[in-house]
Amino acid sequence: MTGHTGEPVPAPFAAALASLRERRLRTDVHLAEIPGPTRIAPFSVALEGEIVAGDDGAGTDGGEVASGRFVVLHDPQGQETWHGTFRVVTLVRATLEPELAADPLLAEVAWSWVTEALGTARVAVRSAGGTVTRVVSQSFGALSSTPDAVDLEIRASWTPEDTDLGAHLAVWADLMATAGGLPPLPDGVTALSSRARPPTLGP
Repeated sequence: MTGHTGEPVPAPFAAALASLRERRLRTDVHLAEIPGPTRIAPFSVALEGEIVAGDDGAGTDGGEVASGRFVVLHDPQGQETWHGTFRVVTLVRATLEPELAADPLLAEVAWSWVTEALGTARVAVRSAGGTVTRVVSQSFGALSSTPDAVDLEIRASWTPEDTDLGAHLAVWADLMATAGGLPPLPDGVTALSSRARPPTLGP
């Protein structure tokens, strides 16, 4: 296994990949591996995922309620803006109830979901930051009967202080669930279904 430039994968990145493979998540999380970015860091892995309401792990579901991406970047030399050799970059998208469109605190509340998820998981991070974007869609004319919609996008990144990135994957999954309006689940829930497990998790 090699990085984007052909160099062997360093032990810390291999350990991070192993922790991602081994992490157990809620069964309503569906994951797929996608190509990681190649210009930001020598090593990366990326997943895209969705939360499906009512999924019992047997294929019964009520539709997607949130989606997003989870990216791990690794530069053995470190990067000044990261304050470390790893960076976790996440994206969460969800459609909220129309009445939330006028809530002036929506962005602050959405960002609090990030900090609370990190705090609840008790993962050690540095240099956490991000943005919250909301887009209000209103329909007119022949489409005037279409309900208003609020699309929320949360972009958050942070520097982990160890290679147990499976715990950070769980933070992202919980954040998707919160944005999608689903209740949190306790630790030790059912493992990922086979269709949700990333096939290789390699750079």
